[in-house]
Amino acid sequence: MKVLDLFAGAGGFSLGFKLAGCNIVGAIEIDRWAAETFASNFKDAKTIVGDIQNLGDRELLDNFQDRPPDIIIGGPPCQGFSICRKNSGDPKDPRNSLFKEFLRVAKIFEPQYLIMENVPQLTQAMTDANESVIEIIENELKNLGYYVYRDILTANNYGIPQIRRRLFIIAAKKNLAQPFPVATHYLAEDKQLDIFQAALKPCPTLWEAISDLPEISARQGQEEMDYDRPPVNQYQVQMRFGSKKVYNHLAMKHSKRTVERFASMSWGDSLADVPEHLKPYKRNGKGVISEKIYDQNSRRLHPHRPCHTITASFYANFVHPYKHRNFTAREGARIQSFPDWFVFKGKPTVVSQKLLEREGRLQEKYLCQYNQIGNAVPPLLGKTIALNLLNN
Repeated sequence: MKVLDLFAGAGGFSLGFKLAGCNIVGAIEIDRWAAETFASNFKDAKTIVGDIQNLGDRELLDNFQDRPPDIIIGGPPCQGFSICRKNSGDPKDPRNSLFKEFLRVAKIFEPQYLIMENVPQLTQAMTDANESVIEIIENELKNLGYYVYRDILTANNYGIPQIRRRLFIIAAKKNLAQPFPVATHYLAEDKQLDIFQAALKPCPTLWEAISDLPEISARQGQEEMDYDRPPVNQYQVQMRFGSKKVYNHLAMKHSKRTVERFASMSWGDSLADVPEHLKPYKRNGKGVISEKIYDQNSRRLHPHRPCHTITASFYANFVHPYKHRNFTAREGARIQSFPDWFVFKGKPTVVSQKLLEREGRLQEKYLCQYNQIGNAVPPLLGKTIALNLLNN
């Protein structure tokens, strides 16, 4: 099966389909650094860097006519809806968003399957005319001649050490008996095991996912380094397979005060729980403690549970369970189920996108390694979805 990835990002969704035995023929991605990551890890695919809205039908056909896709995957950013063009109508209508580009490519190639990924909140979204966004999306796909299915999948149910819920919409040319995969794992902390769960495997914990990576403190680590200890469980063996090095394992350059702040935190604590004198300062506040403390920022995670959702800004969300620092990009990649040989390009972090815009530093306005990892579909989840489809 040949796969084309739209809004591809770094390629987590594509990697899942590749691991299931599919042939990744191409990707379209607007962000330069994410596209560089994709091209580096899928060398046989044709990676188009640019805005899909600027690619005409003929150009798309010419690029992939020798390898027309059987499957089109992607996560059009429907949560933003409007593509910010004048007179586009209701900005909350997905037909006025990048979703219509997903439909346009589907009309060109008529693949056997279309698979969309998005946030679960999309199921509650309404247009200004009080129409259900998800129903509009489903009806548009049905109008193209597809059977349409949707479900919200939780990553830890499939062996990914992370509590991550995402909406998946599958459009198929044939009626599917089992459109979505059944759970294969359970949370080991769940004491209420029934007969069904007893047949499942325990989901790896955060520490089981990352404990074999080189031990580094704040300001330590490298973009490429050697392993310094053996794997101790099957998940680690799986993540290390095919890799002789550890990549993107570079700790953030925390100040002495930040390290001291993290050292005061126990598992489950966040910035709201640290001593007053260690709380963050106001920005440009000349040493004045900020009155705004976000409870979700820099939470020290429990090692023996799955991780919370890895987001695009996870470098500021979580503190390592034992080290006094935030996660490295590689630790986030492990939690997302990216194998260690998958190398992320671009800078590890950048300052806020809004600040870059204000200061005119548009040459730096790309998705950093952390953003690419947090935005991705976990590859092992993608693999599970792909295998289930191929076996229908």
